[in-house]
Amino acid sequence: MNDDETGLTYAETGVDIEASEDATAALLEAFGSDLTTEYAGLLDIGDRYLALATDGVGTKLMVAEAVDDYSTIGIDCIAMNANDLVAAGVEPVAFVDYLAVDNPDEALTNEIGEGLAVGLERADLTLLGGETAVMPEVIDGFDLAGTCAGLAEKAEVLDGEAAVGDALVGFPSNGIHSNGLTLAREAVTRDHEYTDDFPPIPDRTIGEELLRPTRIYTDILEYIHHYNVSAAAHVTGGGWTNLLRMGDRQYVVDDPLPAQPVFDFVQAEGAVSDAEMHRTFNMGTGFVLALPSEQAAELAAETDGSVVGHVEDGASVEIRGLSLS
Repeated sequence: MNDDETGLTYAETGVDIEASEDATAALLEAFGSDLTTEYAGLLDIGDRYLALATDGVGTKLMVAEAVDDYSTIGIDCIAMNANDLVAAGVEPVAFVDYLAVDNPDEALTNEIGEGLAVGLERADLTLLGGETAVMPEVIDGFDLAGTCAGLAEKAEVLDGEAAVGDALVGFPSNGIHSNGLTLAREAVTRDHEYTDDFPPIPDRTIGEELLRPTRIYTDILEYIHHYNVSAAAHVTGGGWTNLLRMGDRQYVVDDPLPAQPVFDFVQAEGAVSDAEMHRTFNMGTGFVLALPSEQAAELAAETDGSVVGHVEDGASVEIRGLSLS
């Protein structure tokens, strides 16, 4: 690991998380917001909530473009949206996509469609429609985003507040997922091409490893509802600081899941500090639940989760000798 705070940072590569959050807050302040969870907006439709989440794939698209492989980014688009609904305790049910391009390209749209189809099947979603916009004066290349709709009984929506004494159950990621790619791309292309071999895994390229699809966590929703889960964190942009979205507590992660080799590779190539890695990437854990400690081991045993820590008084995330806030 690297304790050097002078290495490459996410902000230096063009993405300042704090500035982004400030801009989002300013947008919401301009018209008001009825958002009632950290991950989805809820609309009261009587006995249930209709929930909506929207997100895109980000600069992972640029890796796909560089290696001319668009077959998996549709999975990422589904995952980023569906996972946010799961983090609210909501069952994702339907999806619409938005594809903006500079020029129509049948091969491109076909491959993106293949990935969307795989993601829809994995998340058990129905595609209700979408939009393909051709905007050569606005778009250079393409952009892919989507919106996911979900339904939940009112009692199923998570409170969103972890309690002191709760245990933390973490679920493995597939790798880098769809956040932090601006930093990862800058780091790995300093001395490599995307087509170069990925040293830790024979017969796999760097581009293939970065394009490994985001895991979809809809399979854990039934366990969220079966156990007394109070809050969840989808570990995306902001890395491990996403745990703070479960409330102002101290999240002590004293037994973290192992990070996949791609994180060591990015860190070494970019001389990225340990703190910056954990503030940017999921570092091997894509989803975290907070629930009563007496239920945690049973939930973990019934899934591929592991008890990774617990909740104390405070306002930070303590992991691998780091204190993140």
